[in-house]
Amino acid sequence: MSLESLVEEIRQHAEAELRAITEAQAKETARIAEERDRRIAELRGASQRAAEMEAARERAQRVAAAKLKARKMMYEARERRIDTGLQETRTLLRDFTSSPKYPATLKRMVEVANGALGPQLLISGRREDRGVLAKVARRAFDPTPQPILGGLIAETPDKSRRLNLSFDELLRLREDEVRALLA
Repeated sequence: MSLESLVEEIRQHAEAELRAITEAQAKETARIAEERDRRIAELRGASQRAAEMEAARERAQRVAAAKLKARKMMYEARERRIDTGLQETRTLLRDFTSSPKYPATLKRMVEVANGALGPQLLISGRREDRGVLAKVARRAFDPTPQPILGGLIAETPDKSRRLNLSFDELLRLREDEVRALLA
């Protein structure tokens, strides 16, 4: 074997080794690029899902807040309407005290008070009703005026029992029913 053939064999062996290293390097470069691309795709997908979830959560919060605000506005509007209705009811009761039917109503109230508390009563009412109450209640009339819309207040002489038939109290006792009707 000559020196030239030995050199040629070493050169061929080195070229083969160089090709193998180059191929291995190309394969490793391709694998790294593929891994990088896969990882980038994963991260993009994860970040897109996270962004979509965050957007959906924020939309849900805004929708919930808008619904709550709408319910609050509806509740406030209903309360204003009911308050207006109660004020109108008070006005109607106040107007009723000027009607010709009001003295008969006071008379029936005195009869109810007598039936509930007995004949020994003190009956008081508005200053404006003094004449009618004195006529209907006779000796049971108490001239002390009461700050009420109308109606009367009956008490036993010892003040142990009281029957409040004032329009204010009757409306207060039935306010839930009135609110339900007005709603």
